[in-house]
Parts: sequence; C-alpha cells; structure tokens
Amino acid sequence: QVQLAESGGGLAQAGASLRLSCAASGCTFTTYTMGWFRQAPGKEREFVAAIPKSGEYTYYADSVKGRFTISRDNAKNTVSLQMNSLKPEDTAVYYCAGKNGAVYYRDVMYDYWGQGTLVTVSS
Repeated sequence: QVQLAESGGGLAQAGASLRLSCAASGCTFTTYTMGWFRQAPGKEREFVAAIPKSGEYTYYADSVKGRFTISRDNAKNTVSLQMNSLKPEDTAVYYCAGKNGAVYYRDVMYDYWGQGTLVTVSS
C-alpha cells in the first residue's frame, strides 16, 4: 500500500522560506513521477511542481517559477519543495502526489496522495 506523508508546513511571513517534505513508503519510489499540488480556501486544487523519476527535469506552475524548487532523493524515498519569497497568495494546503509514467499537470492523473500540509503566509 502506497503511503505519502507530507511535513514542513506552517506559518510564515511574506518573503520568508519554508521547506516541505514528502516521505513515500510501500512503493517503488524510483519508478514514480512525483508532484506537488495545492488547494487554497474556496479554490480548486492546482498544480505547483513535478519531477520525473530520473529527477533530470523539473516542471513548475508559472505562479511559483523562480521561487519554488522541487527535488527528490531516491535513496531516501523523499521529495521536497523548497519555497522561497513566499507570498500571501501561496497560502494553501499542499499535497504530495505520485504516479507511474510521465509528468502531468492535471491532478486526476496522479494515483497516490498525501494528507496535505497547511502553509499560511501572512502579509
């Protein structure tokens, strides 16, 4: 049974940094594309970033490009999201997700999800 567990959320001021981590278990992590999504209050869940199994490339939503960095450690079965220059509009529940195969931006293409971690950015 695949399990994804996020950690690292919390309260931050605008301009600060936070690092989210996601630990995977019960799967062959090295075969999975991993992604981060977020859902703000009253809004639909949206793509944030993704990284294929090789880690050779990374993909970002325009809203976070240049501020967020996704990375993975296949030896530790973890994927991380370094979030710099945080803005109040980054406030959301952040979800880690995994899938076999290629990177997709749509959340419905991901098979496995964590429980989410709340990030709140104050102005």
